[in-house]
Amino acid sequence: MKSTPQDKTNLDPNLVEELTVSLSKEVSKRRNFAIISHPDAGKTTLTEKLLLYGGAIQQAGAVKARGEQRKVTSDWMELEKQRGISITSTVLQFAYKDKTINLLDTPGHQDFSEDTYRTLAAADNAVMLEDAAKGLEPQTRKLFEVCRMRQIPIFTFINKMDRPGQEPLELLDEIESELGLLTFAVNWPIGSGELFRGVVERATKEVVLFSRAERGKQSNEIRLKINDPELKNLVEEELLTKALEEIEILDEAGCDLNQELILSGELTPVFFGSAMTNFGVRPFLDNFLDLSQGPVARNSFDGPIVPTRESFSGFVFKLQANMDPKHRDRVAFVRVCSGRFEKDMTVQHARTGKQIRLSRPQKIFGQDRAVVDDAYPGDVIGLNNPGMFSIGDTLFIGPRVEFEGIPCFSPEIFSWLRNPNPSAFKNFRKGVNELREEGAVQILYDKDQSKRDPILAAVGQLQLEVVQHRLASEYGVETRLEPMGYQVARWVKGGWPALDEVGRIFNCKTVQDAWLRPVLLFKNEWNLNQLKEDHPEMELNSVAPVVSGVDPVSL
Repeated sequence: MKSTPQDKTNLDPNLVEELTVSLSKEVSKRRNFAIISHPDAGKTTLTEKLLLYGGAIQQAGAVKARGEQRKVTSDWMELEKQRGISITSTVLQFAYKDKTINLLDTPGHQDFSEDTYRTLAAADNAVMLEDAAKGLEPQTRKLFEVCRMRQIPIFTFINKMDRPGQEPLELLDEIESELGLLTFAVNWPIGSGELFRGVVERATKEVVLFSRAERGKQSNEIRLKINDPELKNLVEEELLTKALEEIEILDEAGCDLNQELILSGELTPVFFGSAMTNFGVRPFLDNFLDLSQGPVARNSFDGPIVPTRESFSGFVFKLQANMDPKHRDRVAFVRVCSGRFEKDMTVQHARTGKQIRLSRPQKIFGQDRAVVDDAYPGDVIGLNNPGMFSIGDTLFIGPRVEFEGIPCFSPEIFSWLRNPNPSAFKNFRKGVNELREEGAVQILYDKDQSKRDPILAAVGQLQLEVVQHRLASEYGVETRLEPMGYQVARWVKGGWPALDEVGRIFNCKTVQDAWLRPVLLFKNEWNLNQLKEDHPEMELNSVAPVVSGVDPVSL
C-alpha cells in the first residue's frame, strides 16, 4: 500500500520519532495573533509597521495613499482603497527572529464585526489597540468580550502617544475597571503629545528616546540608562521626574508581570508608542514573542485536539470571493490545527464525508498569493473553493475530527435586496449565494417560497453598501435595497415544531435562515420583551446555533 503523506504505519520507528520531533519544533516556532480595535485607532498602520520590522515589506504604506505613496498591504479590496478603511479580514505571514508569525488582520469598523468574530476563532492571541486620546471605545469593548469568551491572551498597545491624550494612569485604570483585566505596563511614557520624549523600559531601567522615523522606514532607537548624565540634556527634568514617580506608584500598587495570568487572559501587558512614527513597535514585537502563547489545542466534538497530534486537521474560518477579479476565484481560509499540511494531500471533509485532494494550496499575503508546499499548526492556508467549503468546515486525516463550529451573531439591520433586472437573475443569484457563503452578510428568506428576493441581515448599514458595491463590480448586477424597519433577530430554540406549539404570535415577522430555521424579527427590544412575557415557555437565541453536517440552501 502506498503511504499517504501522513500514513506512518509503514515507516521506520526512528523516522516516526524524527517526524514527531520536527512537528514539535515547527509548532514551537509559530505565533498567531489578531489585532482588535475601534475604527481610526491605527490598526492598519500598526499592521504595516509590524510587517516592516519583520522584513515582509520594504516600505510601509499609508492608509489613505496620496500620489505615489504605496498602498497598504492588508487593505487589498478596491472599496477599502477608496474609503481608507479595512472591511475584510486577511492573513499576513512573516518571519521575525526565529519565529514564524501569522498576523490575522481584521476590520476595525463595527459594521464588519461579524468578520472579526470569525477571525478571532482562528487566533491564539489578540492585540488590543487603543488611541491614547480616546481610550476604550465601543467596538474594542465588544471584541474584547469575544476574546474573553475564547480565553485569548490580550496584549495592549496604546497608540498615538505623540498626540495629545489622556493620562497614562487613567488609561490603565479604565482597562482594569471596565474590562476587569489586570494590567502591567512594560514601558512607561515620558510626556505626551508635543512633549512626548520617549519611554522608560521597566525591566532594563533604560530610556528609549522618541524620534520620528523617515516615512515608511524603521526607526533608530536611542537608548540611555536612567542614571546617564547625558539624559538631562535630552529630556526636561520635570517630565522625567513625573514618569519615574508614576513608575514607583506602579511598582508599589500594581501587579507583577505574570505569564501564567497573561495566558489565561487575566492580565494584559501594556505598551506605549506611536505606530505612525514606528516608535515602540519593535520592543512590542520582541516582548510579544517572549510572552505570547504558541498554537493551542482546539475544541472538537470529541474533545481537545492538540497541535502536536500527528495527523493533519484544520477548519475553515473565512471564505473570500474574487480576491483576484480577473479569475473570479473563491478562496477558503483554513487554520491548521494539528499535524503537518502538505501540498497534494488527500483529506476528509467532515461535513460531507467526501475525500478531497488539496492540489493548489496557497500562502496568502494580503492579495498576493504563492503556492505553499507545507504548513503547520498556527499557519493559515488558502484553498481554491469551487463551492465545496462552508465557514466552520473541518478537514482532517486519520481518525475523524470535527471542530466546534463558528456561530452567527444577531444582525441589527434588515433590507429586502431587489433585482430590478430579471435578465440578470443568474448573476444576481450567483453573487448573493457566494457572498453569503463567505459571510459578507447573513441571508434570510421569507416563509413564502414564491418570494425569491433575499433579505440582507447585517450588523451595520455599511455592510449592506459593500454587498451592493460588490454585486455591481464583481457580478455586474445593479440592485436596490428596501429597508424593513426591524432591529432585532432571534432564533427559535426547537425550530418550527416549537414555534407551532406557541401558535400565532404578534408584533414580529417570522422568516427563515439559510438552514431553513425560523428567525423572529422585532422592531425593537420592547417588542421582544413583550413576546417573552406573553410566551415565557419559548426559548430564543441571539446567536444562531452551530449546524453540523447540513448544507445551507441557496437562492
